Amino acid sequence: MALDTRHLGDLTNATDEEAWRAVFDLVLETCCAPLSVNNASAEVTRRDRSIGELDHFLSSVAWDLWEAFGDVVPRNADQVSEWWGKPYSKKAVLILDGLSLREMPWIIEGAKERGFTLHASTAYGAEIPSETNAFAKALGFNSRSQLQNNGGGMLHRLAPAQTECIDLPWKDCGDLIDPSPNWIFWHQWPDTKLHATAGAGQGLSVLTNDISAQLTSDDFWAFLERLATGRRLLITSDHGYAATGEFFDAPDEQAAFLKSALKSGRLVSGDHDPGPFVPPVALQANSPHGPHLLALGRWKWRSQGGYPTLAHGGLSLLEMLCPFIELTK
Repeated sequence: MALDTRHLGDLTNATDEEAWRAVFDLVLETCCAPLSVNNASAEVTRRDRSIGELDHFLSSVAWDLWEAFGDVVPRNADQVSEWWGKPYSKKAVLILDGLSLREMPWIIEGAKERGFTLHASTAYGAEIPSETNAFAKALGFNSRSQLQNNGGGMLHRLAPAQTECIDLPWKDCGDLIDPSPNWIFWHQWPDTKLHATAGAGQGLSVLTNDISAQLTSDDFWAFLERLATGRRLLITSDHGYAATGEFFDAPDEQAAFLKSALKSGRLVSGDHDPGPFVPPVALQANSPHGPHLLALGRWKWRSQGGYPTLAHGGLSLLEMLCPFIELTK
C-alpha cells in the first residue's frame, strides 16, 4: 500500500468521518488479500510495514484524526451489540482476544474452503484504551472472567446467552458447546501467545507461525462448525496488537519522555502531560473508560527489561482496529 496523491487528498480534504472510513478501507484492502501458507510470515510482515506508511501519516501530519477517533469511528462493542439485536433466532459471538486484521485472510479463505457462507468481513474501532477490560465493560461485563462457566448473567448488552471464557485447545472448546440457542465464547488466544512471544528475539514472525497453524487446523474449524451450526456466528476481537519489534527507535529527547511517562508500555491511566513535541509522540485521551496517556504511532524506546516486541494499548492502526466477520454453516 503506497500513499499516493489520491489517498493523501482523500485523507486531508475529507471530514473526520470520511477520512477514517478511507483509512479503514485502505487497511482492509491491504490485510484481507489471501495469504499463501508457504510465505505467510514474510507477507504478514510486509503488509504490516506497508500499513506503517499510513500510521506515520496519522502520527506526523494528521494526528488530529486520532483526537477525533473516539467521537467519529463506530466502536466494535456497539456494533456487536447492534448485531446481537437483529432478529436471528439463534446466534453466537466468538471473541478471539487480541485478534487483529492481519489474521482475517485465514478466517475468510478458510470459511470459503470449508463450506461456510461469509456474510460480512469488515472492521470497527477498539475501545480507548485498546485493552481487554475496556471492551468487556463496554459490553456490560465487569471483566472477561465474568463469562467463565456461564457466569455472564443477564445485566449485559448480549443477554440472554450461554457464556464462556477460557484458554483451552479448540477440540476441548468444541466439547463445551451445548444446544443453547445463543452463545458468547471469549477465547484468550491469540493474546496469551502474543504476550508469551513478546520478548527479545521473538515477535511478529513467531506469532504469525502459531496463528497460521491454529487458524488452518481441523480442530479450530470443527469448533467453529459447532458454534455456527444452526446459528449466525460473529467472529471478532476486543483489540488488535502492534508489532512493536518492527517500530522505529524514537529520537533521544522523545525516547526519554516516553520512557519516563510510559515505562515499557503503550499507555498509562490518568491525566498526564503529553509532552512538548510537534508532531506529538503521545496523546492524552478521555473516554468512557477514563483519561489515559497513549503512545502515538510507531515508536519504540529503550526501557528497563527491554521494550516488548508485541504490545497493545496505544494509537496505531493494527492495535485499534477490530475484525468483524459474520458466518453461517
